[in-house]
Amino acid sequence: MALPREVGLLDVSGKYQLNKGLSDETDEILRLQGLPWIKRKAARVASVYLTVRHFKDANSVEHIETKQTLSGGVGGNTEHRILDWEQREVDDPLFGPLLARSRRAQLDDVDKDWLKQGWTDEVQDLGIVLTYVEGNPAKGGKKWAMEQTWGFEEIDGERRSTRHLDFLGPAGEKVRARLVYDYQGPL
Repeated sequence: MALPREVGLLDVSGKYQLNKGLSDETDEILRLQGLPWIKRKAARVASVYLTVRHFKDANSVEHIETKQTLSGGVGGNTEHRILDWEQREVDDPLFGPLLARSRRAQLDDVDKDWLKQGWTDEVQDLGIVLTYVEGNPAKGGKKWAMEQTWGFEEIDGERRSTRHLDFLGPAGEKVRARLVYDYQGPL
């Protein structure tokens, strides 16, 4: 389902479902991140749901809290992104020790063309959410890195929430993917 106009970049709170028909395949990224085959297989067949809470704290810093669940009792995780570009250590239940940082950025601040292509005028004006996550080998995590941009695109005439992923694997493997989400309703 397309995003209603009342959902904007400054508050993306709501419920979403990954549209696998419009999204790119991510199995290679998950494999290179060290996710076992059985979990990748489960992720491939399960429906992926996001519950997103977007808010500002007392210091007016944006936070995006995303709870991801999969159908069939596969499990999921919760990400808490603070858009201040401070690097934080994260212990992710699926991917292990990570280093992560996020911020709102203008498209001109993004180096890779893939990460800044296809966005709506709203994104051009207000900026995208830029995230950078890498495995933390110093704490036992796998060596990989992923840069993402989050925003809105027009796809088949409908406004959609999307993420562009630019992944670098442990041996220099490069994988790009776009994730497209169907809006399911407000919180």
